Amino acid sequence: MQLSVWTYEGPPHVGAMRVATGMKDVHYLLHAPQGDTYADLLFTMIERRGKRPPVTYTTFQARDLGKDTAELFQTAARDAVARFNPAALLVGSSCTAELIQDDPAGMAQAMRLDIPVIPLELPSYSRKENWGASETFYQIVRTLAVGDSSRPAPCQAGSPRPKANLLGPSALGFRHRDDIVEIAKILAALGIEINVTAPMGASAADIARIGEADFNIVMYPEIADTAARWLEKSFKQPFTKTIPIGHGATLDFIREVAALAGVDAAPALDLAEARMPWWSRSVDSTYLTGKRVFIFGDATHAIAAARVARDELGFVVCGLGCYNREFARDIRAAAAEHGVEPLITDDHLEVEDAIAAAHPELVLGTQMERHIAKRLSVPCAVISAPVHVQDFPARHSPQMGFEGANVLFDSWVHPLVMGLEEHLLTMFRDDPEFHDGAGASHLAHGTTSNPPRTGEGDHAQHGGGEAGLHFPDDIAPERFPSVSADALPPPRTGEDLGSAHGDVLELTRWTAEAETELKKIPFFVRGKARRNTEAYAAERGLASITIDTLYEAKAHYAR
Repeated sequence: MQLSVWTYEGPPHVGAMRVATGMKDVHYLLHAPQGDTYADLLFTMIERRGKRPPVTYTTFQARDLGKDTAELFQTAARDAVARFNPAALLVGSSCTAELIQDDPAGMAQAMRLDIPVIPLELPSYSRKENWGASETFYQIVRTLAVGDSSRPAPCQAGSPRPKANLLGPSALGFRHRDDIVEIAKILAALGIEINVTAPMGASAADIARIGEADFNIVMYPEIADTAARWLEKSFKQPFTKTIPIGHGATLDFIREVAALAGVDAAPALDLAEARMPWWSRSVDSTYLTGKRVFIFGDATHAIAAARVARDELGFVVCGLGCYNREFARDIRAAAAEHGVEPLITDDHLEVEDAIAAAHPELVLGTQMERHIAKRLSVPCAVISAPVHVQDFPARHSPQMGFEGANVLFDSWVHPLVMGLEEHLLTMFRDDPEFHDGAGASHLAHGTTSNPPRTGEGDHAQHGGGEAGLHFPDDIAPERFPSVSADALPPPRTGEDLGSAHGDVLELTRWTAEAETELKKIPFFVRGKARRNTEAYAAERGLASITIDTLYEAKAHYAR
């Protein structure tokens, strides 16, 4: 465990909260001090849930540490059971409470409550959030699951309609709510009944009958893999290995599910109305072919994104990594397939260095990579948790299934397209017809009070552009006569990262004509063009860079 400004995963008890919050009648009693009571912020503010999470805290304070905290814990347990009337009670400690070495499980068992008590041993200083969610879900299934494993297999004559469990969706998951809808459509087309969806939306009674299904669909291995393996061993339930993210993976998933259920795959394959394959074959896609993309997130979404990027959009994967070390083997195998070095780390600064070194033209990542890409002036799309409030849209926006493939297409291609549009706006900013003071073309008689701007324009305020001093529209530089733009250090941008990350090039003077020509290059690859040109000039001992030098360097690196 290390302290950091940003973290990809919280401690494991946050994972337990995600599982409990997704379920209907399970309550989580968390032995925690004041200050660890932040569940409401996670689920009501970020995920925008309409009700509070089912978490009760013992909320001990410093003065309580000098006496026995068992009575405090047991009082909180009795109050929680009486108030919320849960069907099952999870008990555990937060990372801070773990240090005082109380025994929440033992104290709860000694109370002999009339509901199942599920103790959670979540080592906060060696494990993290996804592992905590996985362990919590596994313990719930192991404690509550009963069932009849004598049902005939679905492919046998006289067997009932095949049933499947959907495993893995949880609260605070990336588009989990919408993914369930898309998988349900596929199963309905195949004539397969959904037995239980868990943990999201499941009750304790639902978990009790989880063994009645013929097989399990593992939607998110980070959460469901351990429970699925136990169910396979205990109830002879096989489980799916394909994650249906992307058009091709969805087709593979349908065939795998149909084989497990013993049904014809054709009805679900006929649903394949995703627009991505058509666009990928169209002439409009060719200007994006070969774009370099850097991918980082949880292993499930990162591996799936790499396949979609290469096989369905024609991108080149120049970086691939994940933050959850439990799936390092899978990431290494996928990285080898794409011919890149795997990046397995939970240090966002290491990720930033890797992105800067790879010079991608698109980043697919978490909310951390969104910030990193903005600093580097590179387009970005979010594909994985951790995410912020803007990635919990009110609209239907899945990642899985055929509609999910459409969402991926929109989410990934539009940042590149808008980057080109912003570049064109910048190029024509000084044009007498299109400058900021010219007014809208359909209102030719009107003018604006703002004078035309020169140079790079305002797109630097939005993550793009050259280094420089920019003021908001309502704050003019002349209001600060004592502040000289030359006296202030320029903000750190993508073009400064060569020196920021140790790749120091000898300073070379650019002529004014070369600088003007450089600005015609789209801003999201301009930094790379500048670095390549300066390296080319330094190798040849050129004291100044002209337009000819710029194009000679371009030709040199294009070979």
